[in-house]
Amino acid sequence: MTGRFIPGLVVTTALAAMPLAAQTDAEALADPDATAQGDVSVTIYNGGESLVQDIRQLNIANGRSRIEFPDVSARIQPETLSFAADGAAIVEQNFDFDLLTPTKLMEKAIGQTITLIRTNPATGAETRERATVLSTAGGVVVKIGDRIEVLRDDGLPVRAIFDRVPPNLRARPTLSVMVDSTRAGRRPASIRYLTDGLGWDADYVALFDEGNSLIDMQGWVTLTNTTGTTFHDADLLLVAGDPTHGRDRRRARRSMVRPGTETANRERLADFYLYPIEGRTTVANQQTKQVSFLDVQGVPANRRYTSYIDWLARDPSPVAVNTSIRFSTSREQGLGDALPGGTVRFYQRDSQGSPQFIGESSIRHTPMGSQLGLTTGDAFDVYTQAEVESREEISRGEFERSYRKRVLVDGEVVREEDIEVEVKYYRTTMRYTFFNAKPVPVDVELFQRGLQPNWWSRDYRVVSEDVEGEQHSIGTRKWTVRVPANDERVMRVTYETRY
Repeated sequence: MTGRFIPGLVVTTALAAMPLAAQTDAEALADPDATAQGDVSVTIYNGGESLVQDIRQLNIANGRSRIEFPDVSARIQPETLSFAADGAAIVEQNFDFDLLTPTKLMEKAIGQTITLIRTNPATGAETRERATVLSTAGGVVVKIGDRIEVLRDDGLPVRAIFDRVPPNLRARPTLSVMVDSTRAGRRPASIRYLTDGLGWDADYVALFDEGNSLIDMQGWVTLTNTTGTTFHDADLLLVAGDPTHGRDRRRARRSMVRPGTETANRERLADFYLYPIEGRTTVANQQTKQVSFLDVQGVPANRRYTSYIDWLARDPSPVAVNTSIRFSTSREQGLGDALPGGTVRFYQRDSQGSPQFIGESSIRHTPMGSQLGLTTGDAFDVYTQAEVESREEISRGEFERSYRKRVLVDGEVVREEDIEVEVKYYRTTMRYTFFNAKPVPVDVELFQRGLQPNWWSRDYRVVSEDVEGEQHSIGTRKWTVRVPANDERVMRVTYETRY
């Protein structure tokens, strides 16, 4: 049936009429810890894809035979399967993922006869009728004798009894393979496949001590399992990186001030770092599990205030500056490790000593030795306002010879002409006003962007500046401005540009 199942309809299967294999499969569900899995190893990537390797001890007949592997991932990628057993080769494979549910039972019963048991709510008397299932599109339509009836959601208890379980319905996701073996006997047989639905992220908890400019950080691996299958007593290996499709961490890239150049003391595979989980663990279906992998105290850190200004900005009112926390992942005076991409959540103790949440930021995969500046939000007490104080055209009437035009006729130069183009220059004074309501002075890093928007605008100069700045990039200049406690400060910068 496509859509919701009838709430008053109870499904019962006559086990006596079930095939033995179906009975065993259904009865195994009574024990939540029962599994057909063997020695399981799972390698989990950040992008939600995983490699599962499962070695089971099986009796394999001589010649061609069918082998079933219950309890594989319901989101297996069958085309990635590989099978290995001594003296046996795979001939064909099938993945049965149509799981046994009341809805599926009814869908598979179309055209078949089932038994409906209705209970009189007043007397408790039961009435049995044989019915042929005609359709499950939008509701269950049955034929009882000479009449057609729709099983309605009228609150009256109705039970449907099926004579058997359809052979293509499984209580658990099952992979079956046809193998050709040169001998009979019990031996290890392994399967290896890729699956969706298993993923992990790194989550970081950082306690910032602003008074001492230190930070304590703990890193957690958060595992999620939505494969439809529990992986029992598995050997887990986490890979920091996604070799297939990658995660979009463009928003996180601004967090890295400078990439590191130090190699972490972890195993590497190609361009990825490996994070093995100590000991075996069970990852249940529809479960989130957290495992600690980083715990560092007393790392130097400080708070930064930053403001980014576009060219010719005219702020109608002051704008809160960004507040961020800067620290290093280096071996000396840093976290001393490579950081898998994830979310960093910052806490700071209040006057009572209780940690309070002060913001969060995302990071991408970060090599050891990097400088990070993670934005935690907007400052409450620190503002800037950028305004164009004056702007005038200068050097009017001056000309610049920019190029020489060559006139060709039939491929030969017949004359050359000098082209003169008038170039306008502008002198612009920007006024930046800083507001600080804190009881202590603060340093604000101000970045003026847009100084070279195009190739033709390369001729620009900083004529004067109240605070000496530094060129941050070809089109951005940076100043660090000390703003007094409970006060304002104005800084002016004059530029000469062609735009």
